[in-house]
Amino acid sequence: MHLSFISIPAAGHVNPTLAVVAELVRRGHRVTYFTATTFAKRVERAGAEFRASGQDWFASLPIGGPALPDRRQLMLPMLKRVFQDIRADFPALVEHLREDPPDAVCFDAMTVSGSMAAEKIGVPAISLMPTYASNEHFSLRTLLPADPPPEMAEAWAAMRGSLAEFAAEQGVGVPRMFDGPPAPFNIVFIPREFQPMAETFDDRFRFVGPCVGGRDDAGWSHEGTNPLLFISLGTTPLNRRPDFFRTCLEAFGQGKWDVAMAIGEQTGPASLGTIPQNIRVQAFFPQLQVLQQADVFLTHAGMNSTMEALYFGVPLVAFPQQPEQEATARRIEELGLGRRLETADLTAASLLQTVSEVSGNAEIRKNVASMSGNVRSAGGAAAAANAIESHVQGLRERGS
Repeated sequence: MHLSFISIPAAGHVNPTLAVVAELVRRGHRVTYFTATTFAKRVERAGAEFRASGQDWFASLPIGGPALPDRRQLMLPMLKRVFQDIRADFPALVEHLREDPPDAVCFDAMTVSGSMAAEKIGVPAISLMPTYASNEHFSLRTLLPADPPPEMAEAWAAMRGSLAEFAAEQGVGVPRMFDGPPAPFNIVFIPREFQPMAETFDDRFRFVGPCVGGRDDAGWSHEGTNPLLFISLGTTPLNRRPDFFRTCLEAFGQGKWDVAMAIGEQTGPASLGTIPQNIRVQAFFPQLQVLQQADVFLTHAGMNSTMEALYFGVPLVAFPQQPEQEATARRIEELGLGRRLETADLTAASLLQTVSEVSGNAEIRKNVASMSGNVRSAGGAAAAANAIESHVQGLRERGS
């Protein structure tokens, strides 16, 4: 088969697909992958043929300088940038697909150009969902704030209107993001046990759990003798929080924990002051390698990071930075997999106490071990590849 993958240029959306790509290529299929050049090397290491599509969203946003603007103020310019990319790149995307037609388009569920392109060229569409699935009974919207700030409501309304207008221009349906299945067939990168209202999801959905691997994480070793705490707020510059990292240094610098703290590219280590000897600070760490050795993960609760921690059986302390992450942080608490931190209550003392309580809580560790079993038994990349093969073959046999 020839399969085309299409994804927005974000690690939390590209990374979950790479192990699937690698598995499909191992089975002899050909994969072409459309995303921004930022991810070209990762895509090629997974065995796909890279196709440049889209730009780095963060390049034009006002996120430089010592202070990060309020995230609500960034929503409108970011969504405008997203739509500008769709409008600018869509003709070339469609042309590439027509010149080298795939047997199916596998698109990230947030990548609305994927479903439109599949419909435009008349090939099957398969959505890849890195977070909660939506159907006729459940929507991610129900987990987000009921009364969003006016800036966010304005941004989403403008985006929906522009998208509907563009879809009409192209003669295709308006993509569904949160209000029902994005495609006739959907692969979800979480286990069914983590999905709210899981009993309402039928065979249009395959819950395969996280697809760990495929991105060639370098080796890493825990060098200390104390329990290891991994701290990361993810890869997006929008999560830059030097104040949080300084609080972590104060909380964990006494030597009771060995710490690996990823601060991202937007925060320089020198801005944090003196780094205690028991704390290793880098822009990024090879996350899969560190999680295999970690005792607790202090995380922004991005779904990719959450799933990878659960895969390796690591309890979570969630410090969410975005509305969707806040929803996952609440889900972590609901399922007894860790604790959620409130920004207003964050101090060095409360941070140390929360991490220590999660580490020593037998019930949390029992719940995490059980969920880890669910995550691993969901099937991962092999199950996703099986589902894609089966779906496409079934369509061929039915002549549709």
